[in-house]
Amino acid sequence: MNTPASPTPSTASRAAVKAVLFDLDDTLWAIEPVLVRAEGLLYEWLQAKAPRVAAAHTVTSLRERRMALMRTDPAFRIDLWKLRHTALTEVFAEHGEDLALVDEGMALFSQARSTVTLFDDVEPGLQRLACTLTLGSVSNGFADLERIGLAGHFGVSLAAHRFGLAKPDPQIFHAACQALGVAPAEAVYVGDDPHLDVQGAQQAGLRAVWMNRFGRTLPEGIVPDAVCSDLHQLHDWLEAQARAS
Repeated sequence: MNTPASPTPSTASRAAVKAVLFDLDDTLWAIEPVLVRAEGLLYEWLQAKAPRVAAAHTVTSLRERRMALMRTDPAFRIDLWKLRHTALTEVFAEHGEDLALVDEGMALFSQARSTVTLFDDVEPGLQRLACTLTLGSVSNGFADLERIGLAGHFGVSLAAHRFGLAKPDPQIFHAACQALGVAPAEAVYVGDDPHLDVQGAQQAGLRAVWMNRFGRTLPEGIVPDAVCSDLHQLHDWLEAQARAS
């Protein structure tokens, strides 16, 4: 039996909710097993196609290299695909491997990155919510919603690497609201990251629901409008908001 979502921190009258926007990773599916598998498959591919790179690096050292590269250019925090592609290109060049193979490796990784296992509540939850609300997604990742099979649920899907700005920048939240024809005050954003999702959405004028599927603790000073552990709790909270508005 689902426990109720935590209440909104304010009981003041607010605009009726017309749209719900979703984060993706760790909100609609668990991302860690996806990345572990994708990076493992890419490493196996490196062993076959770029053995000098594989001999010089492990999955861990390649990850550390990407993190170091990310710190050199703010653009890499927005475009994670570009970050991975650039890091792979650099390491291929250093070890004399064929740069023409980099795109093949990225295609393999991208496909694995979009091979996810949805949380059990996601499909029925989205269908239930779509009966009364417009849905969308805003993500800093580069998952392929068409491949995953969720694209049809969303009226808009913004990805930071295509939009050119990433959460918590308010412009990406506002662009999603504009695409759905709602004001920020009429939208709720649902995500797992307290800073990017909760704080970012609230600072952009949306209400924010913290999706806490893993029993995590909120940082001090961040107060979401509600806390849910699945989309059924989210639906119940939204219904309560509708009755109160």
